[in-house]
Amino acid sequence: MVHLWLRTETKRKEHRAAITPSKCQTLLERGFKITVERSSQRIFDDEEYERAGCTLVPSLSWKTAPLDAYIIGLKELPENDNCPLAHTHIFFAHCYKNQAGWQDIMRKFIKGGGTILDLEYLNDERGRRIAAFGFHAGFAGAAIGLDVWAHQCLHRGQEYPSIDPYPNEDELVNNIKHRLDAAVALGNSYPRVMVMGALGRCGKGAIAIAQKVGIPDSNILKWDMEETKSGGPFPEILDCNVFINCIYLSQKIPSFITKEMLDEERNLSVIVDVSCDTTNPNNPIPVYTVNTTFDKPTVQVETNNPKPVDVISIDHLPTLLPRESSEQFCGDLLPTLLQLPERDTARVWIETERIFKEKAALVEQ
Repeated sequence: MVHLWLRTETKRKEHRAAITPSKCQTLLERGFKITVERSSQRIFDDEEYERAGCTLVPSLSWKTAPLDAYIIGLKELPENDNCPLAHTHIFFAHCYKNQAGWQDIMRKFIKGGGTILDLEYLNDERGRRIAAFGFHAGFAGAAIGLDVWAHQCLHRGQEYPSIDPYPNEDELVNNIKHRLDAAVALGNSYPRVMVMGALGRCGKGAIAIAQKVGIPDSNILKWDMEETKSGGPFPEILDCNVFINCIYLSQKIPSFITKEMLDEERNLSVIVDVSCDTTNPNNPIPVYTVNTTFDKPTVQVETNNPKPVDVISIDHLPTLLPRESSEQFCGDLLPTLLQLPERDTARVWIETERIFKEKAALVEQ
């Protein structure tokens, strides 16, 4: 019997879930055991998991879970806990691209004898990710970016306020459309938007929200590998009002834009780094150094140009639509979770464990 233990997310304003009540019911029917930690932050009520047949336990009790339980979640574990980790964890570890603090994370698992089965590295035979929040990340990132642009028009000089999640997509679309219409009513044209990585899941999500809120197709520049094959920087970005980076960074590439370029005459006033490789040494948008949050969604770049540039670099954007994004993600992940009883022979699980062992071998002891 495979035991899945859904842990509480500790990241502030993270409302998503790695497994949803409806998918828990399917897993239980297939012989899985599922323990769910109680959470007042999760978009799904505890009662929804109870009705599905899950066993509920106190929040953050996974440390005392049976060692054969798979601890499943989405975002990072508590940073202030340096205890060795003995369990097998399924989550987005964000430590395989030399991100800040990656060795510290890996050492906890090495010392405790635990394992990371990283959700980001669950790939099919073609190397394509099996389950990803990409579409909703692009959708949410573009929505916030367009709203920040409208805020700049409507409340010039005022800091953009904190954000709360939306109960559904319709409310999000209607709110952004209302704000854009109000900005246009003041005499502004609809913003010109560039989506970098337009052919991927993330880029498609960004384009979808832009179209739904009424941005004319002629105002949406869709760039991908063909348009960027000559290498950056790209002055065309400065001609747009909103730049949305949706690429999947797998190797060092020339910068798309530099801080010096922002001193020039430009229309650009909003950058949305959906890819959010903030601490990656190869980040192609080296104009900011901090991740923003739902409490403080933007950081302003210091330039010699009086026109402001606000950057959105939130690393869990899909929680803007937590229920829909969780259902979509878990639906894609479900067939792979169902292979856990055959983990020793299932290619996808073998491969992600191999990557963990390779990265662990690189850690400085």
